[in-house]
Amino acid sequence: MSLAHFDFCEFLTTSSKVGRRAWPNVSSIRRSRKRLNLNSEVWLLALLDGRSLPSTELAQRAGITCQTASSHLAKLTEGGLLQVIPQGRHRYYRIANARVAELLESIARFAPRKETCRPEPKSLMEIARTCYNHLAGSLGVRITEAIVGQGLLREVGRDYQLTKKGAQWFSDLGIDINGLRESGRVFARQCLDWSERRNHLAGALGSALAQHLFELGWIEHVRESRAVRITEFGRRELKRLLGVACDN
Repeated sequence: MSLAHFDFCEFLTTSSKVGRRAWPNVSSIRRSRKRLNLNSEVWLLALLDGRSLPSTELAQRAGITCQTASSHLAKLTEGGLLQVIPQGRHRYYRIANARVAELLESIARFAPRKETCRPEPKSLMEIARTCYNHLAGSLGVRITEAIVGQGLLREVGRDYQLTKKGAQWFSDLGIDINGLRESGRVFARQCLDWSERRNHLAGALGSALAQHLFELGWIEHVRESRAVRITEFGRRELKRLLGVACDN
């Protein structure tokens, strides 16, 4: 995934989907835009799995001084992309909210693809990854399509509608459907996957499903990455319950 072709400052101020009312201070991140855009790509992609990272680690990832990193991080925070969490002497940064994560994935969908004679093998990130707090990549898309195919979810506009059969299936899996409905979040949203160009499940239900699969030991995080690895147990269970064949 690359955001190198995009100007974060320009995109945020001109997007018809994200206006100034939603991003009131976005003009404050226009200065030093070339360096800011390069650092933004590194940091925002690193934080898309929902983690909070200290400014010192983010500076190391971008190969810049802590002072420069602090200045650029402040601009992204003022612009509404990041949230800062002070803890003692350290300042931790995270993606501001799920809407920002969805925005970043949306930007990536416009990245040009290389035309090659032979298809290149999928990277770990393309096979399975976390998108903020739900599953994306080939695995996320296949699970979603299997759930829809079995009549557990129904596509309605930009969202998914849970069927009666689906409510029972998710409950049997161990997911509290009523609690999710009362959370105040969008319940089940269609999210177009940047690597697959097909939808995966986002929203409160998508987040709960991903968390539950981690807890069950069906999937696990790849260290220092947003990539996700399917365990052998998870491979068997996904095949048994949904007929999903996994790539890795």
